Amino acid sequence: MAEAALGLGSNLGDKAGHLREAVRRIGTLPSVRVVARSSLYRTEPWGPVVQDWFVNACILVETALSPRDLLAAVKAIEGAMGRTPTVRWGPRVIDIDVLYWDDVAMNEASLTLPHPGLFERPFVLVPLCEIAAERTVTGRSLMNARNAQDIAQVHLLHGETL
Repeated sequence: MAEAALGLGSNLGDKAGHLREAVRRIGTLPSVRVVARSSLYRTEPWGPVVQDWFVNACILVETALSPRDLLAAVKAIEGAMGRTPTVRWGPRVIDIDVLYWDDVAMNEASLTLPHPGLFERPFVLVPLCEIAAERTVTGRSLMNARNAQDIAQVHLLHGETL
């Protein structure tokens, strides 16, 4: 079994509810077991499109799926939950990214591991370090990467759980 980290985000409708539903569906995938869940965080939108704030979280899973099969499974969940292709970095009902899969490094058209934004995005690093603070990915410390970021725009959603 491999350890993989997934990043989740939503900025449309019931944002926290969409993340909870995505995690529920991920937990029903064959050969996937959710082993850790972060808190929910309110984060400012990222990218060139004016849009509403996000709710972000991360989970750790143990899986027998390959990185490509895990990506295909979470993309199928996105589609089943109503995500449709829009403008890049635009609003979305649900976004699920494979952040890392064990310590695998790969760069293919459909999948890059670790995720290209993993070490630079506070909205990923804050929830991920909550559940994987001691982890290194391809030789880089997640906590060191988190500590190098300005995390002022990442706010814990008190009273909300994943």
